[in-house]
Amino acid sequence: MSAMSQKSDATDTSDHGEFVDSDDEVTEYSESPYRYDESSRPYYPIRIGELLNETYLIEHKLGHGGFATVWMAYDIKNKKNVALKIMTAGDSGEHEHRALEEIKKAVKNTTGLVISQSAFFLRGRNSNHRVFVFPLLGPCLDALVGREIPMASRMSAAKQLLEALANLHEGGIVHRDINNKNIMWGMAPLEKFDKATKYKLLGRPLKVAIPDEPWREGEVVKPIEVPDDLRTEDFYLGDFGLAMRAGTPVTQQGRPPIEYCSPERLHNHDPSFACDMWSYMCIFMQLYLGMLPFHTWATGGVATTMVQILGPMPAEWKGHYCPPEKTLDSWYNQDDMPDVESKLKELILRKRPNSSPIEQKHALSVLSKGLQLSPEKRPTAKELLRDPSFMALIDIHCH
Repeated sequence: MSAMSQKSDATDTSDHGEFVDSDDEVTEYSESPYRYDESSRPYYPIRIGELLNETYLIEHKLGHGGFATVWMAYDIKNKKNVALKIMTAGDSGEHEHRALEEIKKAVKNTTGLVISQSAFFLRGRNSNHRVFVFPLLGPCLDALVGREIPMASRMSAAKQLLEALANLHEGGIVHRDINNKNIMWGMAPLEKFDKATKYKLLGRPLKVAIPDEPWREGEVVKPIEVPDDLRTEDFYLGDFGLAMRAGTPVTQQGRPPIEYCSPERLHNHDPSFACDMWSYMCIFMQLYLGMLPFHTWATGGVATTMVQILGPMPAEWKGHYCPPEKTLDSWYNQDDMPDVESKLKELILRKRPNSSPIEQKHALSVLSKGLQLSPEKRPTAKELLRDPSFMALIDIHCH
């Protein structure tokens, strides 16, 4: 019987989902992600329907990454839905725990920031797995790529994200990993629904048993897809696994996906507020134009597309690109200066052909200010929030 042909019993409160014959739709991308060996940081095996920490009833899968799986759970003590981020074995959750605690102390206004409500440990085979308890939120921007989202929602999201980033920076914290998987919309509360109704809204869990002989029983589950009618207009910035206080030594290595990574970080500069602002501008373009401005398929990769649109990298950066063997001398040729204004105008006209001349003027101003190769020339989050052209774009679409 196919995975979708079997009928669900809506009255069955013990429904733990459905095993399927093929794991094509549900398997994590990692090879043997639950297996312990000397070099691995395995996931903690989880089953739909099990109770964690005598409090959290696992109801569905939300997603996974390189260092965690994320589950939808029901807090039976506080009677609310939550998201559990279960870290891989080892100390992969310690930096995030410290960063979250620092944010709670240093950031006065955490509106729009996904802050943990509590944390606990699960005992693994050889070490502990830290578990963060977060509010249950909706889909990340990555999950909605290609979907029709009204411009009012997009521009409201751009403003909310910038406000959250401004508050984070005011507290002295650099996020370091802003990308379309770490920002998300809110989701309508599900507390009034029983599990059967939740499964009608979100789909029953489709799953296979973990195939690589885990040390405890577990399941690989297809993540939920949040329907548009459950998505709210609230927007959030999360995943502080790389966050740090500005100006302190870098203890946790890492950077955003290269399409969101600032040019100075690609040249081994330390993380800064300006790095976050570059990543924000990439998100802004994804929301406003429906595209990422810089891509990897050109010769020389993402740095080549930066130079093609914005002109040469600062000459003093030459020799510092990582990896050095992929450096192109042409990136630093100060004699090869494109017409940056024309390049940005072309992008706006191609992606927003029906926008008015006034809107195009404001969009050009915002992109010209935010997409500066030199970090010291970029506006801060607070400055961009007060920028007349940024405010005008928001007003055009949100009022």
